[in-house]
Amino acid sequence: MTLTLFKSGINEAVVIHEMQIKAFMPLLNKYQDYETNPANESLERVIDRVNQTYSDYYIIKNDNIPVGAIRIRRKENKVYRVSPIFVLPEHQGNGIAQRVFTIIEDKYNDARIWELDTILQEQGNCYLYEKLGYQKTGQLKQVNDKMTLVSYEKRIIESNQ
Repeated sequence: MTLTLFKSGINEAVVIHEMQIKAFMPLLNKYQDYETNPANESLERVIDRVNQTYSDYYIIKNDNIPVGAIRIRRKENKVYRVSPIFVLPEHQGNGIAQRVFTIIEDKYNDARIWELDTILQEQGNCYLYEKLGYQKTGQLKQVNDKMTLVSYEKRIIESNQ
């Protein structure tokens, strides 16, 4: 299994959008969070994000087959935000997301803080992020009566201090 990240541009927006719908639709059906779920986003919204100068979109490829995507948003003071990351349902549970985080942290090795949000009720997601060293910030956002978003961050200790 060869995992690679393909830096995406406007030409990949349709592929990202289609995969995003497929990956997030089970969660949209489960939580009915029509305002926040990426499966409910328009192609135009994905295109806007791909075109943002302060963010990088990557298609996650496994043996050269697209299996998901990740977007990294650069903030101030070497803070980076992951939003979104997703792996297609048929490729989940194979350690892909875990390896993608290793690649991303290596690629953006100037990062001091990584941020992300996930669904509090999705214990598998929370477990993954905590296993990767992310900690809950204590910030919660109630989306509806079924779902709460929880914020995580990972602080990087610089080894040369």
